[in-house]
Amino acid sequence: MPVIGITTDFGEMPSKTKGQNDPYIFLREAYINAIEENGGIPLLLPITANIDLIEHYTEMIDGLLITGGNFDIDPRYYGEELSSRIGEIKEERTAFEMAMAKHALDKDMPVLGICAGMQLLNVLSGGTLYQDIPTQLKDAINHQQKKTRENASHSIKVTDNSKLFRIINNKSTMVNSTHHQAVKDVGKGLIANAAAEDGIVEGIESINHRFVIAVQWHPEALYKKSRDAEALFKEFIKESAFKK
Repeated sequence: MPVIGITTDFGEMPSKTKGQNDPYIFLREAYINAIEENGGIPLLLPITANIDLIEHYTEMIDGLLITGGNFDIDPRYYGEELSSRIGEIKEERTAFEMAMAKHALDKDMPVLGICAGMQLLNVLSGGTLYQDIPTQLKDAINHQQKKTRENASHSIKVTDNSKLFRIINNKSTMVNSTHHQAVKDVGKGLIANAAAEDGIVEGIESINHRFVIAVQWHPEALYKKSRDAEALFKEFIKESAFKK
């Protein structure tokens, strides 16, 4: 069974000591379950700035899952100033995930990016983002659903002949939607493989690697109901098990 490294998030929670907070590393359980139940061994990757440790992480894993989160990538990474609608920035997490992604791509390791993970892979490849969909794209549909993530809210069209199309074998699929940012200019070496009805990019993939796919939605919350979401995880884990 392949070992899948899963990036984590960080924050603080109230301590038992009055007036103090304790730092925590955390992850939505759905990511772990999606890997376990589709044939992989999940390995949580604590955030670090230690390059030696990052190199050891990449030696320990067979595939990399870059997760989503309630934060935004600093727009200075793609040559823009911060807008007034930018959310919380987590520089330590972004720097760590970029370093992990670079090491994984250099090794041609399978990589799956989800939500903010897709945005990170795009920026890492020289692409840009819409900093806030509602204020920058007036004709966009609602991409911040009120329903829980376990429920799909809109459809997407999948690009013919893309890796994503070959995996799910569907020209369209229903997805959930919990993002206020989106890919604007697709990065070098990447192609868009899916789009919402308003034209917003919903998926990207590399043309230079055997398996680097990223999606804007959250398949880890849908795979129990959606054959397409399940197929994406199964193919990712299958590719991770294959040693070049």
